[in-house]
Amino acid sequence: MLLNDLTSSVGLRPVRYQFATVQGDSYDDNWLIIDGTVVTPEGSWSFTDPCLLTGEAREVAAWLRAVAAGTVAVTEPDAEGELSPDTWFTEPVIAFSLADRSEGGTAVIRVHLSLEAAPPWQQGDAGSDIYQYVVEVRMDPAALLHAADQWDLALASFPPR
Repeated sequence: MLLNDLTSSVGLRPVRYQFATVQGDSYDDNWLIIDGTVVTPEGSWSFTDPCLLTGEAREVAAWLRAVAAGTVAVTEPDAEGELSPDTWFTEPVIAFSLADRSEGGTAVIRVHLSLEAAPPWQQGDAGSDIYQYVVEVRMDPAALLHAADQWDLALASFPPR
């Protein structure tokens, strides 16, 4: 799945289960390793991390479709300027929120990147807070639906076990 505009992009791809064989634990059996590639005006980097459960991964496509349909509300920073994602997961590595929406339905998506997914210049920085580094991408509804479809297609190889 590629979330991109003219200045930034975030590519996410499930590559395998964290554990190749079933461990007999419905929680551990369903961790997916996600490859991410990020390009911003500040720099480019990639990450690979077991950061989504199979069920959580499916929530990403549902959220993108809801944004495309106009049913997700814009999330503003709180009084201290802190950002909170609309959609977050067990591991606080990636998350999503809606920054803005134009009259024509174009949405500005925030992809929150923390811990292993944070840019290399912030990793290990005690001052970098969870969910506060974001990459914003402006996408129209058709592009959001295409990204959701591509994500679902990539997840087809990784059913819940």
